Amino acid sequence: MPQFYLAGDWAQSNLPKLLLPIDGDLAHHLRVRRIGADDVFTVFDGKGHTAVGRLSRANETPSQIEITQIQEDRQRELPYRIELIQGLASGDKMDWIIEKAVETGATSITPIECERSVVKLKNDPKRLEKRLLHWQAIAQAACEQCDRSVIPEVTSIQHPRDAFKPSKAGLKILLSTTSTASLHQFLNQHPPQSITLAIGPEGGFCKEEEEYAKQAGFTALSLGPRIVRTETAGIVAISAVESIWSLKTS
Repeated sequence: MPQFYLAGDWAQSNLPKLLLPIDGDLAHHLRVRRIGADDVFTVFDGKGHTAVGRLSRANETPSQIEITQIQEDRQRELPYRIELIQGLASGDKMDWIIEKAVETGATSITPIECERSVVKLKNDPKRLEKRLLHWQAIAQAACEQCDRSVIPEVTSIQHPRDAFKPSKAGLKILLSTTSTASLHQFLNQHPPQSITLAIGPEGGFCKEEEEYAKQAGFTALSLGPRIVRTETAGIVAISAVESIWSLKTS
């Protein structure tokens, strides 16, 4: 069944059946997917709950959604958190990064404006707000596509220093082209736990930014002998975490 995001606290209801109004975005998505009256599909609240949805018809236009079988469904979520700190990338690269980070299991995504970032948004509040809303919509759509029940948080753009400090993850990794230590070996030496992955922009982190990370407890590691693009690095790193740690949790 196709899956759609239905905002609200409906999962807290103890009723066996609920009738809820359909907002504009959901109505549009249902039309695009050619969902009609009495068709059955899955809805999720973005917080870990799913339900069975069915359109009910008022007059000739579907205006309400009937939901039943509400349940907590986190089976597609990892048993540990993966936080991605991502240097701003140019063009559509950030859109692609956020979409694929959600699909591969990231729990949160924090964009950072680095010294070498091609894109600069922090001094343009209107443009920044527009981009943030756009990225959040991409995260939602990615969850609908890959059947995740929890929508990862996409935070506002931060300075690297401010993004590195708050991380409470058990492991904190900064991918650096100057490091010779292997991410794969590091992961093999540690059990599955919460982890933060920091990825620089197109030009990589500057020395000062790497020092900020070091002071915040990050370990500089390498993906290997080849230099990969910023839009590739985070996805490769997340995939490596899941691939290596899945052997330890299976």
